[in-house]
Amino acid sequence: MKKIIVLFFAFVFIGLSSCKEAKKPVNQSDELANIENILDQYVIANENQDLNLIEKIWSSDQDIVLIGTNSDEKFVGWEAINKAIKNQFKKFTDTYIVVSDQIIKINDTGNTAWFSELLNYNFSYNDEAHSFEGIRFTGILEKRGDIWEIVQGHLSIPESVEIEETKK
Repeated sequence: MKKIIVLFFAFVFIGLSSCKEAKKPVNQSDELANIENILDQYVIANENQDLNLIEKIWSSDQDIVLIGTNSDEKFVGWEAINKAIKNQFKKFTDTYIVVSDQIIKINDTGNTAWFSELLNYNFSYNDEAHSFEGIRFTGILEKRGDIWEIVQGHLSIPESVEIEETKK
């Protein structure tokens, strides 16, 4: 009888230990809305030159990457990205950004997402209005805990786009 009881508990223990932890299903539409909100906040933070908000949106890891529009603009790590953003804020004023053609995809486990969008980037530089039309912005976000963070970004300007000087 003792052997039967021991065998019974052994099978129960083996059965319970081999069960996989049930994962909470990912609500794709909720996650999509969260990512859209993060990307909207990023635009607002750039327009308002809100470095504190940008810091909350980007991961603080030392291996994150931002590739800018110039061939020498490859920033690795939050410190380098932070420095580049601060430099841009010193030079640009009156920034207004319009986003279009946004596409966001989320992996099945709901912890990684990638996006692409077009930006019309309007700003003043040396007291003159300028506009970049059709800047391509792509990137990757990771969900860490309950928070989405940008871990990679890439900006590019189509060859046919010209920087236009606009009159105030």
